Amino acid sequence: MARILIVDDKKLMRVTLTKILNQTDHTVVGEAENGKVAIQLFRELKPDIVTMDITMPEMSGLEAVRIIRNEFPNAKIIMCSSMGQQKIIVEAIESGAKDFIVKPFDDCRVLDAINRALK
Repeated sequence: MARILIVDDKKLMRVTLTKILNQTDHTVVGEAENGKVAIQLFRELKPDIVTMDITMPEMSGLEAVRIIRNEFPNAKIIMCSSMGQQKIIVEAIESGAKDFIVKPFDDCRVLDAINRALK
């Protein structure tokens, strides 16, 4: 189904998302540990969906979303963060994110968000 790029500075979070996605027909095509690497990988891999952490070193997920969406207006990005604050959610959506998932991840919520983004 979807080719997915996972972006999170924590390896455990990337592994967790990969395990969730491996239970489906979706394919994880790459992983990035910060926004700069995410942009490079997005340009190379052109994934169908990106899961993007907000707080990361070097470049935040919000900055990366703005850059990716500027270059690729149809990019489908789902923000992931342990910070479930309303202001951050609004800022993520305004930056072009399609959805927002709060950590720790709920398998059903992750898959619902991906399925909605694919529509």
